[in-house]
Amino acid sequence: MKFQLFIGLILIALLGACGKATEETKPIRKDVVETVFASGVLEADGTYQLTAQTDGYLSKVNFEQGDLIRAGITLAVIENPQNVLNTESAAALYEIAKSNTQSNAPSLAQARNTAQMAKRKMELDSIQVIRYQKLLESNSIARNDYDNVLLQYQTSQTNYANALESYAVLQLQARQQLIINASQKEVNRTLSGNNEIRALFSGKVYQKFKQRGDFVKKGDVIATIGDPNLIYAKVNVDEGNISKIQIGQEAAVQLNTDKERIYPGKVAEIYPAFDEASQSFFCKILFTKPLEFKVVNTQLQANIITGTQHNALLIPRKYLDFGNLVTVKDQEKPVIVTTRFVSSDWVQVLTGLDENMTIVTENIE
Repeated sequence: MKFQLFIGLILIALLGACGKATEETKPIRKDVVETVFASGVLEADGTYQLTAQTDGYLSKVNFEQGDLIRAGITLAVIENPQNVLNTESAAALYEIAKSNTQSNAPSLAQARNTAQMAKRKMELDSIQVIRYQKLLESNSIARNDYDNVLLQYQTSQTNYANALESYAVLQLQARQQLIINASQKEVNRTLSGNNEIRALFSGKVYQKFKQRGDFVKKGDVIATIGDPNLIYAKVNVDEGNISKIQIGQEAAVQLNTDKERIYPGKVAEIYPAFDEASQSFFCKILFTKPLEFKVVNTQLQANIITGTQHNALLIPRKYLDFGNLVTVKDQEKPVIVTTRFVSSDWVQVLTGLDENMTIVTENIE
């Protein structure tokens, strides 16, 4: 009984194999538009992140998400008393340094008086030398007395020169200190200005990340701002296709929010660096017709037209087997074909077939 059942199963299998269904068709010729698929998002032109330049609590936040803002206006204020105190201290030290450069400054006045006294002493010693020289010529004094007076005069000359040099050094040091304090004053003024977060460029607030009362650190993002008048598609193109992309190529863009509508555009920019995070290259596509839906970060899909093949020989995708083999009717062995592109529906054949051949497949859905 078991033996009869086994024989029956074999017969059923053989009958099924003999009657397996097939389809056949002939290659066709058509003009083929080649495209590169890319996914991406909507992005506003000139998008930048407004960041905190110092640490502290947000005491004021003067914007909301969706607001249109002008360049230079204060969008938020960070409470940082240390910056204020440092600014006041630097300003006070600058005023002191400035006063020390004035001619009536105590140190300069003292050095100037010392130089004047040294000059008077030198002048008196000069008169004494002349008098002693006359006495020496009349043999009224010994040569040693004249030499002592002359040495005293020479010492006075040196003391006067040293006094003048000391006065010049004090002036130079006072000016140097003024420059240092002026620089420190400007640095602290800048740091204090960092308490106010201002808009770098005019635009629209697309994202707001912080609220009044939040503690922020230097570098924290407060908001994302961009130009609402120019929304473009930022798309990712993989390494294998980026060489096919050129500036000016047309593209068809489809937003995920409205898959029934196609927006035409053109490639306006190919970013010069490879993005490690997405493992792809970025391209910018500008819309050639008005975009009705302008919500940034909306996901999208794009087909970039890279070329057109006229009178291309095509076969349905299911007729191509592994190893680029195609079964031709009334031929014992499948033929090997050379292909240019393979999509989910069609295959362009360069060699191995012509439009007069009938091809067969068992790959029937």
